[in-house]
Amino acid sequence: MEWLNYHHLLYFWTVAREGTISRASEELRLAQPTISGQIRVLEDQLGEKLFQRSGRNLVLTDMGRLVFRYADDIFGLGRELMDTLKDRPTGRPLRFQVGVADEVTKIIAYRLLEPAIHLDHPVNIVCRDGAADRLLTELATHTLDLVIADAPISPALKVKAFSHPLGETPVTVFGTAKLAAPRRKGFPRSIDGAPFLVPTVGKTLRRTLDQYFEQQGLRPRIVAELDDSALLTTFGQAGAGLFVAPTALEKEVMRQFGVTVVGRLDEVRERYFAISVERRLKHPAVIAISAAANEFLGAMKKR
Repeated sequence: MEWLNYHHLLYFWTVAREGTISRASEELRLAQPTISGQIRVLEDQLGEKLFQRSGRNLVLTDMGRLVFRYADDIFGLGRELMDTLKDRPTGRPLRFQVGVADEVTKIIAYRLLEPAIHLDHPVNIVCRDGAADRLLTELATHTLDLVIADAPISPALKVKAFSHPLGETPVTVFGTAKLAAPRRKGFPRSIDGAPFLVPTVGKTLRRTLDQYFEQQGLRPRIVAELDDSALLTTFGQAGAGLFVAPTALEKEVMRQFGVTVVGRLDEVRERYFAISVERRLKHPAVIAISAAANEFLGAMKKR
C-alpha cells in the first residue's frame, strides 16, 4: 500500500491557506526552501502540479483544489480528535448533506430543513436538488445523508434505503388576482376549462391531480407541464395559469408570489418522506427534521 506523507500534505495545506510560501514559512517556522522542496516531493508522488504562479502568489490548480479539500477535512478531523480527547468542545459544524427532489416545493423544503439550522450543535447544510432517482443513487454511495421526496423509495430501484414518513398536506389552487377572482364562485367546478399548470407526467402530484380531475369530471386546460416546482410557481406568479401548492404554506405562497387562493382540494394530498440508508434515524439533524415535520404537517392529516 502506498502511504501519503502527511508532513508534506501539511506544508501544502498551509501554503494553500496562506497564499504564499513566505507566510506559510512564518506559520510553520520552517525555511522557505524546505517548504518548497517538500511540496515538490508531494507533487512528484501524486504525479500532478498542485500550484501555479499568479504574480507573487501561488494559485491552486484544479488538482490542487481537490487535494486541498481532502487536506482540509483531514487536518480538521485531527484538530477535532485532539479537542475531543482533551474534553473540549470542538466548535466544528456537523456536516449534513441532503438532497431535495425537484417535485418538493422549495418553501416546504426550507420549512422541513429549518430545524437542522437551529440545533444546539452548529450544522453545515449542503443541499442539492434534482431528480429523485439521481439523488437516491448519491444516497446509496453515501454522498448524501438524506433525501427529501414526495414519494417513498420505489421497490424497482436497486437502492437499499428506508422511507420515513414526515407528514402530508392537502393542496390549494392559487392564481393571480385576474385568474382567481372569476373562479372562486362554484369552486371546484369553476376550474373546468381554466388555464392550469401541472407537473410533468410521471410525477406523484401529477398522477394525483389527474385522478381527481377524472373523478370529478373536470377538464382544466393544461397550458404547461413543468418538471421543477420552482419553475411551476414562477409561471403561476406570471399569470400563465392556475397552480397548486401545499395548503400548509398558503400564507407563504401568497406573500412570496403575489397570488391569491382560488380554493382548496382536500382530496388531493402531498406526502413527504425522509429517505435514508438507516432503518432507524440516527443523524441529529434528521431526527430534528422528522420531529418538527410531524408537528408542522400533523395537523393537516386531520383536515
